[in-house]
Amino acid sequence: MRTAVVTGGARGLGAATAAKLRENGLHVITVDVAGEADLHLDVTDEAALTAAAAQIGPVDVLVNSAGIVGPNRPLLATDADQWRHVMDVNVLGTVATMRAFVPGMVERGWGRVVNFASIAGKDGNPNLSIYSASKAAVIALTKSAGKELATSGVLVNAIAPAVFATPMNDDTSPEVLAHITGLIPMKRVGDPHEVAELVAWLTSDAVSFSTGAVYDISGGRATY
Repeated sequence: MRTAVVTGGARGLGAATAAKLRENGLHVITVDVAGEADLHLDVTDEAALTAAAAQIGPVDVLVNSAGIVGPNRPLLATDADQWRHVMDVNVLGTVATMRAFVPGMVERGWGRVVNFASIAGKDGNPNLSIYSASKAAVIALTKSAGKELATSGVLVNAIAPAVFATPMNDDTSPEVLAHITGLIPMKRVGDPHEVAELVAWLTSDAVSFSTGAVYDISGGRATY
């Protein structure tokens, strides 16, 4: 039985993904700062991640869905502390989990990593410059890591969701939500199970010749 670690796995897209992977027969360990997670830890805490990796043992699949939106405000009204906080979680948190769990995958010659980016990382959403920039960084990180690990047996890909019905968007202003939902040709938000299905495929043996790629799941918003 393969083992998967899903960060941000207590709710939203992470919880849906964890449920789908369990349904497919994987042993899944959810990681989150709160909620009904198997492990409570902060992905920015590298010491805690190192300890968790030793406790869990061999991991075959890593899904990085932990993330925060940050403030909804114009770029010129943001400050450095807000930027640091979002970057710490969304970018450095993803880096930290990869550094904790991917070396073992490389040693064993097989692994799957899926990083959660966002359509915002491609398009840039108004009044969400920090979040958009952080997700653009996740995309670039995924492309670099995919190339570095291309012959190791470990595949690193990203998904770029548009708007989904999750608690993460509870604090997003109605105006921003209306704007970004209006950009989706299907004229609806996504359902978490739709993301879970894509991640399940990307973490399976069915995918063998794709790495460093970004898979849009946007209802037609992004077609490039």
